[in-house]
Amino acid sequence: MPQNIELLAAIILPIVLITFLRINAPMVFLSLCLGRVLVEYVGPEANSLITFVMPNAGAMSLSTLQILLLLVPAGLTSFFMIFSVKGRLKVMLNILPATLVGLFMALLLVPLLPPGLRESIHAQALWHQLEKLQPLIVGTGGVISLALLWVHHHAQKK
Repeated sequence: MPQNIELLAAIILPIVLITFLRINAPMVFLSLCLGRVLVEYVGPEANSLITFVMPNAGAMSLSTLQILLLLVPAGLTSFFMIFSVKGRLKVMLNILPATLVGLFMALLLVPLLPPGLRESIHAQALWHQLEKLQPLIVGTGGVISLALLWVHHHAQKK
């Protein structure tokens, strides 16, 4: 259990923040998807872009840059969506996608960590269980996020 503390914190912290700050979890989930796309397609060129835009900026490690590309969209979405979930039922419904955000964020974040920390987490039994559940987490998170956004949009039209 003590060796799982970093991974548990990475999973639980987003769940707690999203739930207590009543942040729209489906929007955060989809923002994490955008962050992953940015890591994949912008990340390889981002360091040279930063050097081009800000020549006096110091070199940033690739790991740090990738983590920023992953988390900035979700962080901005969370900031702009604070207290956007109103009503007890909606807050309760938001807990499942918030949980999926925590799990998905850990799945996306751990491979971007510096090698020592990443390998210590990869050696944990909890990580292996999380990896086995990855298709379920991603698929369920995507479907639930879209469904809740569609329902929310439909409810606003009435």
